[in-house]
Amino acid sequence: MKIGLLGIVIGIICTLETKAQDYQAIQGSPYAGSLGVTDNPASILNTPYPWDITIFSAQLKNTTNAIHFDNFSYLHHADTLAYNYNNGNIKRYAAVNFNVHLLNVRLNLGRKQAISFGANLRGYGAARTGRFQYNDTIANMNQFLNLNQSTTFQGNLVSSSWLELYGTYSKTLLDDEKGRLNGGITLRGMRGISGVYAQLSGGTVNRAVLNNLTVYSLAAGQGKYGYSSNFDWWHTNQSTTQNLKDFLGHTRAGAAMDIGFEYLVKPQEVKMWNDPDDYFDYVWKFGASLLDVGENVYVYGSQSRVASSPNSLATDVELNNKFDYTNTLAQFNDSLATIVNAIGAPSGKFRIYNPARVQLNVDRMLPQHFAVNANLTLNLGGNNSGKMLFTKEITLAAVTPRWETRNLGAYLPVTVTTDGKVWVGGAFKAGPLLLGVHNWANVFSKKDLQNGGFYLALVIHPGKKGFSLKEEKNYTCPKD
Repeated sequence: MKIGLLGIVIGIICTLETKAQDYQAIQGSPYAGSLGVTDNPASILNTPYPWDITIFSAQLKNTTNAIHFDNFSYLHHADTLAYNYNNGNIKRYAAVNFNVHLLNVRLNLGRKQAISFGANLRGYGAARTGRFQYNDTIANMNQFLNLNQSTTFQGNLVSSSWLELYGTYSKTLLDDEKGRLNGGITLRGMRGISGVYAQLSGGTVNRAVLNNLTVYSLAAGQGKYGYSSNFDWWHTNQSTTQNLKDFLGHTRAGAAMDIGFEYLVKPQEVKMWNDPDDYFDYVWKFGASLLDVGENVYVYGSQSRVASSPNSLATDVELNNKFDYTNTLAQFNDSLATIVNAIGAPSGKFRIYNPARVQLNVDRMLPQHFAVNANLTLNLGGNNSGKMLFTKEITLAAVTPRWETRNLGAYLPVTVTTDGKVWVGGAFKAGPLLLGVHNWANVFSKKDLQNGGFYLALVIHPGKKGFSLKEEKNYTCPKD
């Protein structure tokens, strides 16, 4: 089925690609180690490992109401991936984020200070439209516009991916018999490797009857889209090595920072001589952090465009003819130039802000290695309809019961997303390996792959003999 501009717009929304920081199960865990720095830079201090190294970790999370998959899950799949657009008169959205951690190191400098550093690849993308009618029987633009003749078309898309090097420092700020306050800060140096955005506003059509045929023509609207110029340096007649060199060599630098605090309420138990070291024990832990305050900078690619003032003679038939066979952005731009009265190429740079957010966390320790963690994430970005462009986190809130020891763990996170979905996920830890899913439906249902995601991590730390940091002298019982 070819439906011209409709196919292009919906295709962008529903197959959004961003070539997260959300290892949900271990949020608040004292064993999170270097993985915990992404949720709160202060968290790296209250862990009994003297050091740990995340050799590799990856996380993917996605959500949409625009499409659904059929006959595919993490455990079961057919030879081909089948999907369908969701019918109805609704606002449509899609969002995805991912991250890859490469050799992240955490090191305690005694019990009062800790550092962490490493490299990450991260990406966030989201698309939203206004309300419009769609069903899977539509075959051309005339049928689509007949269903939406009174609709004002609007929408936006923002995607940003980057490489980063980070360094974190955490320190104990207050320590008494009731509790301990830790604070931390992370500084990130970034290279924006992929930036894309698109905006459409005020799109309307006129209806007319010519020779007993209903015809729709463009009436109003304006659009703008841009992408990072390093894509212009990828050429099919060059080697992959040369293309990667040119692609990464034409990126721009960015910066971001995190700041966070954790307060631990200590157990009010009298310590007896020869009792196990309880320095890292707590009853309650309260965390607050301000994350990803920063931006990536991109130079406009040569095929970026700003267009407005549609040509009123451009009918639905012309839209079908002009856009049905566009295979490249340059061809799309050539067709677009014939149906608008004003079009130009933006120049200079554009900025996409990192997913700045406030994160609040409460962790309650229970007997027999059980605990419960609650997390609230408040995004700080705008709606992406104006000049400022933002990326955002998908998670709004989560509650995670867990059973966890040094080498084993079982987790059952329940997540509420920013678009109102409730996911029941799960994870387990066995030695250095952590595996988890954001939504069990991805495993057991063949129709829910579009909402959820997964994470995995390989983290090494000292064995039992080197597990705990040595007690400082002021905590050591006197010898006879």
